[in-house]
Amino acid sequence: MKDKILEYFLKYVKIDTMSSEDTNTTPSTEKQYNLAEVLKEDLIELGLTDVEILPHCFVRGILKSNCNSLKKIGFIAHMDTIPGFSGTNVKPNIINNYNGEDIKLNGIELTSVQFPFLNDLVGKTLITTDGTTVLGADDKAGIADIMGMLYYYKQNPDIPHVNIHVEFTPDEEIGSGVLSFDVKDFNCDFAYTVDGGKPNEINYENFNAASATVIFNGLDIHPGSAKNQMKNASLIAMEFNSLLPVQERPEYTDNYDGFNHLCEMSGCVGNAKLEYIIRNHDRTLLEKQKNDFLNAKVFINNKYGENTCILNIKDSYKNMAELILENPECLNRARSRMQRLGLTPQESPIRGGTDGARLTFMGLPTPNLGTGGYNCHGPYELACLEEMELVAKVLIEIAKEY
Repeated sequence: MKDKILEYFLKYVKIDTMSSEDTNTTPSTEKQYNLAEVLKEDLIELGLTDVEILPHCFVRGILKSNCNSLKKIGFIAHMDTIPGFSGTNVKPNIINNYNGEDIKLNGIELTSVQFPFLNDLVGKTLITTDGTTVLGADDKAGIADIMGMLYYYKQNPDIPHVNIHVEFTPDEEIGSGVLSFDVKDFNCDFAYTVDGGKPNEINYENFNAASATVIFNGLDIHPGSAKNQMKNASLIAMEFNSLLPVQERPEYTDNYDGFNHLCEMSGCVGNAKLEYIIRNHDRTLLEKQKNDFLNAKVFINNKYGENTCILNIKDSYKNMAELILENPECLNRARSRMQRLGLTPQESPIRGGTDGARLTFMGLPTPNLGTGGYNCHGPYELACLEEMELVAKVLIEIAKEY
């Protein structure tokens, strides 16, 4: 199975599927259909039924139960790679029996000092980039893992399994693809996104999220006669930012810590704008962070005059934990099946969003599982073949009917 997973993975990462934030269509790039067509043919070859490319570039198929099980479990992975770093002309680099030394690529190095997890991968097979592109393990490793599971069941038709529903999605990296996901038509009891890291990883807690846009109106007076007249919007914006707690910036936070992240700033004397994202796993603490913004606005307007600062805060998505814990079957199944393989489940919070969160709030409980990929979203990305195989074994166990 390991060789087949590698074959799938190498085939998929060589197909350019970069999404784009500059369009208002789904998919955001037509080239995602190139991978969709390949996946459709692979699913048909693996014996799935009802295989089709749906509107908006979703690829779906069903491996029907061979034991009259009524259980329907979904497995989901996304096809696109990030728009922020090239996914064109990917040249995967295979390192057999990794020896623990620094990995030298075009213009970059992967060292165990910078990436301590490499010490745990000694002796294993690594697939890296050539240093100039992303690899695409996020999330083509997840796709290959799911294909490995399906390949196993094709090779072992007597092993009983539930109804396995598979869907590969576009535009996860820009957060828009899942908006066109038809949960009712997918028709599953629960599902898993395969889009994480280690094989024993389970994610069901993500950030509650909001965004803040802060606009500052200044008064642009000639500097030669500006005394007691000028209001420099850019300086006022800097003052606003200084009113927010320094220790709640992303560079000072980890695990369950929330943060306020200044993503973008622009301005001149007459006007300025700050763009923030606000994150916290705890909804009450998120509200406190939002209140910090409101207090800063009041302070600025009291000091410089009404409408100097205009604040718009918008909620984005919620922590899916509250719904997953109300419907824990998906969690319990993943935990118990990992334990059957001798793995200790590692439940860690996602410091970001996930398609699974939106799907959960759309009515489909969907925690996230690992892929065997590391260092996503850049040229340092890599995947470990043995861990990908182990992920596939976890998926096999989850789908198995005892």
